[in-house]
Formats: sequence, C-alpha cells, structure tokens
Amino acid sequence: MKLGVDYLERPLLAGGVNFPVSLAPMVGLTHVAVRAMVRRYMPADATTFWPTEMLSSWRLPREEMGSTPETLRDEAESGLVPQILGNEEEPIRLSVEKLIGWGAVGIDINMGCPVSKALKHNYGVALMGDKNYAAEVVRMTVRSARVPVSVKLRAGLQNDLEYLIEFVKGLEEAGASWITLHPRVGHMKRRGAADWAQIRQVREKIKIPVVGNGDVQNLEDVFAMLEQTGCDAVMVGRALVARPWLLWQVGERLGFSPPAQFEGQAPSTAEEEGREYGRAALFLLSELERHFSFEEGAKRFRFYVRMTMGWLEFGQHLFSLVSRAKSYKDLSEALLEFFSAEQRMSPRTQLRE
Repeated sequence: MKLGVDYLERPLLAGGVNFPVSLAPMVGLTHVAVRAMVRRYMPADATTFWPTEMLSSWRLPREEMGSTPETLRDEAESGLVPQILGNEEEPIRLSVEKLIGWGAVGIDINMGCPVSKALKHNYGVALMGDKNYAAEVVRMTVRSARVPVSVKLRAGLQNDLEYLIEFVKGLEEAGASWITLHPRVGHMKRRGAADWAQIRQVREKIKIPVVGNGDVQNLEDVFAMLEQTGCDAVMVGRALVARPWLLWQVGERLGFSPPAQFEGQAPSTAEEEGREYGRAALFLLSELERHFSFEEGAKRFRFYVRMTMGWLEFGQHLFSLVSRAKSYKDLSEALLEFFSAEQRMSPRTQLRE
C-alpha cells in the first residue's frame, strides 16, 4: 500500500526508523516487561523507537539507573527513547547525561501530561501555556544531549490552532528533532475525540517529522491516520498493549517479514485475537516474574489487565480472576482457566486513547 510517506527519507533517529508505529510512553505500562511483550511482535526487519514510563528530571539525578521499576531495562533492549518531565536546566542536564550513559538513543520531553500537579508546577501540558519558555526547555535539553530530542505534546490549553502552530514552530527552531502530537486539549484528558485534522495542519507547517497519536485502536486506524494526516509515524497507547500483534499486522500489510518468533499470518479474527491475548499475557507474566517480586509484578499485571480488558468480551471476569491471585502460579492458572474457553476481542472499545 502506498502511503505517500518515505520513513527512511526523514528518519526519526540517526540510523533510521523504518517502521511507522511506536508504543506510547504510559505511566504504569511501558515498563521493561510490557516493552518485551510488545517488541516480540515486531517484524523481523523493522525498527522503531521505544519509550519508558515518564521519568522525573528532579528524581533521576539522585537515583541509580536500574534501581527503580521505571528505569529497569533488559540488556538486549535497543532504540530506547525515555521520556522526561522537567522545566529546569540543571536537573535536565544531569538526567540526560544519566540516560545517555544508560543507553538512550533519544530523549523525549513531556509537554502533554494533563494532571493538575503538572499545571500547578509548570511542567507537562502547562508548558504549552508559554511557547517561549517551552522552546527554551527544548534548547536546555538539546544543549545537554548528544542524541535527538523529541517533544510529546497535546493541542494546548485552549483549542487554538494558530497558537499550536506557532508553538510547534518554536520547538522546531529550538532544535527538536521530531514532535508527537496528541490532538486533545489538556483539560479533555482522554475524553472526546482526538482531532486528527490538527495533525495534518501541523505536519504541513513544519519541516521536522510529526508522529500522530490519539484514538488509534486497530490496524485500520493506523492506516487511516497515516493517510488522513500525512504524519510520519503513528504512536499507539493502551490499544497496542492490548493487541501487541498490531505491529505484526501493520508489517504484514507493508510487506515486512513476520516477527522472528512467529510463523504464518498475524491474528486477524476476533477469536484469533482472543487466543493471542492469552498467549501475550502469559509471556508478559513470565517477564514480570523475571524482573519483579510477586507484589510488584502482580500490581503491574493487574493494571495491565484493567487497562486492556475493555477489548475482551468478558474482560471483567479475567480481572476478577487475577485480582484473587496470591502468587505468580495463581496468576498463570487464572490465565489458563480463562483462556481454556474461546475468547473474542473487539476491534475497538469505548475507552479513549
């Protein structure tokens, strides 16, 4: 399928990204075990970039990398672009140094977090209230980084397209290598529909790549966003954690080789996807057991099920089963019990992305 976008012509990272889908940074979800589960479904000859959970530039300088759940990484992981939260130069500088030493190939600045604490302390989406200061935060980061710097942002605090375009032009001039736009204003959080038209309008006004984000739940949504907006890549959040084989499906349509661990065609029917959810969940559980104590791993596994169960026909029952588990063995048995019967996945849910 011709998309009108050459992913290698404008690489997001030095060395190139040749695949148009990436995982979104999400608190409680984009940890080392979930990244391993999603990465397992990447086409064998495809490359993209990989996020972390949001990391605080005020805490990182005092932490030992790998000593916290958020900074755990597998030795074999590549293409990591951790996301930082911050607005002061010295904490940003120290954080960037640590992250590059840890293996980061890029740094992403969070200008999209809509929680009230971010507004109160002038970081996250609050930075979108002052385009000059936001651009200076990018300059601070670029000065400290020997790797590309990107920005993930929302449509701002007000639905003002002219301001948004001025804002992203300022980020571009300050040295951002690409931006990711989630076209909802801050106060909407996940409510309402993402306005994809804003992604196209921003894409037409700046020279650096634009990654689109928001309301992408399945294969058709990925290609609809690429075609409707002209964006350079698509970032997917909870829906990609729910159906990580979406990467396989996209690769199949674009002519990439299947993931190294799989043969045949990607799951496509509701029943095939239901079965694959069970297999993916068992793999995730094994990765959680490898990296975390039961208390820490079970908390993350339950959160994963709670965030993804909306795509499963009887997801509430699965959540009930895993909530009662007292050990990793119990969690595994709960999964085997639930998926011993045929399960179906919906192409989309009422949950907003």
